[in-house]
Amino acid sequence: MHPSRCLFIASLAALAAAAPAWANESTYTDRDLDACKTLSQEEEGASVTLQCDGYRDFAVYFKEGDLRQSQSYGPISKAWLDGAFESFGPFNHSNAKIEWRLDGKGVPVATIVRWFVSDPQTTSDTDARYGQVLVVSTVATAENPTSCVLGYVDALENKDANALAREIADTKASGFTCGKDEPQWQGKRGSLAGDPMRYLPEEAQE
Repeated sequence: MHPSRCLFIASLAALAAAAPAWANESTYTDRDLDACKTLSQEEEGASVTLQCDGYRDFAVYFKEGDLRQSQSYGPISKAWLDGAFESFGPFNHSNAKIEWRLDGKGVPVATIVRWFVSDPQTTSDTDARYGQVLVVSTVATAENPTSCVLGYVDALENKDANALAREIADTKASGFTCGKDEPQWQGKRGSLAGDPMRYLPEEAQE
């Protein structure tokens, strides 16, 4: 074989070895609370758990209580559905748009959702200020029926907030263990981001 031909083949092999095994991509869905199925409701709507359509067969589980919201994704266990609530200390609400990060086989491995967190220093609805936080969460599977927050990005303090959130999803989700690993903030964090609050089922502490 001609030496230049051998060099060309060797270069292609080197490029293939250096390339990632897959490149994650995003797809988007919109959560419609009016179309969700009510799983439980207490105190005239003060606390509610809903099952909503998500991406393909991966459902979205929405919870709200005391003006705070929580979401999990995929085939979570009953213990996780009943016992998990991850939100923020201040009053808050989540955006309806859900970004799903898909692996090379098109399987969702994480979600990214924008949370609006109220500034506890404001005293009325008319002058309320809100922080914005991108919340990155794992997606449950049949083998691992847990879904939890794995990272946060302050969307007001970081110009590249979406890229940072996708980096967390793509590099951390596959090895993250709910209940054992702690979610981390990525990038700058401002005063309006709020402090997260987490309640996990007892099985996550074992």
